[in-house]
Formats: sequence, structure tokens, C-alpha cells
Amino acid sequence: MHVMALGRHIRTGVCVLLVAALAGCGSTERPGATARAPLRSPPVIVSIPIPIVQPRVVRAAPMPLIGELVRLQRAFPGKSGVAVQAVDEGWSAEAGGRQYLPQQSVSKLWVALTILDLRDQGRIRLDDPVRVTADDLTLFHQPIAWLIAKSGVFETSVGDLLTRALTQSDNTANDKLLWLAGGPSAVRAMIENKRLGPIRFGPGERLLQAKTAGLNWLPSFSQGGAFAAARAALPRERRVAALDAYIADPPDGAQPVAIADALARLARGELLSETSTRVALSTMSQTVTGRARLRAALPAGWQIAHKTGTGQDLAGRNAGFNDVGLLTAPDGRRYAIAVMIGDTTRPVRERQALIQSVATAVANHAQMTGGGGIAY
Repeated sequence: MHVMALGRHIRTGVCVLLVAALAGCGSTERPGATARAPLRSPPVIVSIPIPIVQPRVVRAAPMPLIGELVRLQRAFPGKSGVAVQAVDEGWSAEAGGRQYLPQQSVSKLWVALTILDLRDQGRIRLDDPVRVTADDLTLFHQPIAWLIAKSGVFETSVGDLLTRALTQSDNTANDKLLWLAGGPSAVRAMIENKRLGPIRFGPGERLLQAKTAGLNWLPSFSQGGAFAAARAALPRERRVAALDAYIADPPDGAQPVAIADALARLARGELLSETSTRVALSTMSQTVTGRARLRAALPAGWQIAHKTGTGQDLAGRNAGFNDVGLLTAPDGRRYAIAVMIGDTTRPVRERQALIQSVATAVANHAQMTGGGGIAY
């Protein structure tokens, strides 16, 4: 009986507490007052969502490949770095890949990612019209200059400039995109926000190339051969000092390991929306520069999406000879790769040979570990 009474007492207490709690929930309402829904912050709308990054099991890097990369990098006369990352397996291999090396036109990749990131935010469209005039011209490789010369203006779009910058490495197309995106600070912010690591972005093509040559930029340099003439007129010691300073601390420098990691993350869809990722990689697959670099060493059945970079020469000395990209084997395995030569006096064919040898090493690894489809 005592137990039953205690049970009734507990149940009664719980009911009293429950009633009191319910009464308390509505105790702030006064008779006649209109109930109001709690204020809520407006929802944050992302126009194109970025997929959630899924955890991956990272395997150990293959020792034979590491050994071959080290051998190739150490045997090359000059300052160089190599990095490879298996996109889906997660392992990384590198040789000299943790030093800042000049990117040159490889940095166009970060401008493209900034533009596509703005697209994902709904702040820019690839079909937005753009007018390019003679005032936008830069220097060196700028095929778009021929189109501007016809009438003084070239009417195009953001998407067209993106294609020209990545596939033809057009300096003017890239610089136009750069300022549409908000300038160098916007690209640096993207690099920081995406946590791409030790990758620098310079002041833009005009200022970067002028300072590397030992010059101060003048608008007249964008026309004809004015830049080349001004550079040739400089004392040799001034040019050497400027090139030495650039190589020692390149404002557009990046570590190959960081570039390979960024490319792997791009391929996995971790940086951009699905559509923007597809645009970036499909455009890079159409690259026409650097045919004798990574692309030249790939066996039949392999695919490549890449971006080259080539710096200035001074009496046979080169500061920046690069190729970075995504290699896809016939069986679907993907490898992000960055081969960068920051300072060398070796001829172009030997620089190309280093880049090709690294691609061959990756293809050989793929064949030995699952049928990469290498053919001789």
C-alpha cells in the first residue's frame, strides 16, 4: 500500500510540474495581447551550393614514385620543384616541392577560380558582356590584341575571356578578368578563404613583368615593341639584379605541393560548385600552350587538363618554366601534378624533358598499380 501511495504521489507531482511548466511557457502573454512569432534572421542564400567535403582515407605515397621524382629533380641543373597528388587515394609525393617558385602564367588559374567562385555566389555570369579596348592591353603574349586592333574595341564576354586566359594564356584577357574580379586583393582573398596554402598572387601582369625586368611600368609599353626596347636599353647589371631579386622572393611564387593539392581539391569538387568545376576543368583540357610539356609524355588513352607558365629569359637564364594540371588514366584514376622550374640556364628542350619525365613517371606508376595504359 505504501508503495502504491508513493507511486500516486510521484505521478501527481510530475503532473503538477508539467502543468506549471506549460503555464510558464505562456506566462509572458497578457490577456488580449496578440501572439507574435519570434524574429528570425533572414536565410543566407547561396546561388550554387558547394558540395560538402567528405572525409577520405589517405594512403601512403608509393616509395618507387617518390624515389623517381627525387632522382629527376636532383639531376636537373637549376632550381626546380615537383609535386604529385593522387586525387582519389589522397597520397602525395614531392621533390623540392616546398619552396616558393615563380608561377608566371600558372597564376592565371587563381584568377579563373576567383571568377568562377563569384559565379557561384551569383555575383557574376559567364555571359556578362565585356568591352576590351587598347587601354586594357598588357604585354608579351596577348592574341586578343589583334582583335582590338581591327576597330579599337573588342566586344566579348566573361566566359570568352576565361577561355582565352586559360587555353591561350592571353595576358590581356587574364588582366581584364583580374580587374573584373576586384583586382589582386580579390584573388588573394579567394586563396585565403579556400585555404589553398602557400600560394602567392602578384600585382598583375604589367607590374610583375616590368619589375622583373628592372623597369617601372609605362602605358606605352603595351604597344608594339616598346617594352622590349626599354628592357634592352637597360644596363645589364640592373637587369641581372632585378631577375635575382625576383627569383629569390617571387611575388607570384607558390609551392608545387600547394598547387597540386589545390588541383586535387578542384577535381574532387571541394572548391567550386559542380558546374563551375566542370567549366574550369573542361576549359583547361583545351589548353593549346605547352604541347611539349606534360601533354607530350602522356600515353594513349590519358586525358589532361593543365595550365602552363613561362617567365622571362636573360642571356639564356630563365625564371619560371612550368606546367601544372590534372592527369586522368584510362581506368579513371586522377593525379594532380605540378612541375616548376624557377631558375635555370639549361635550354628549353631540357626543361621540357624534365616536365615530360615526371609525367612519364606518374604514368608508369599507374600502369604498375592497376593498368594505366602506357604505350611505347
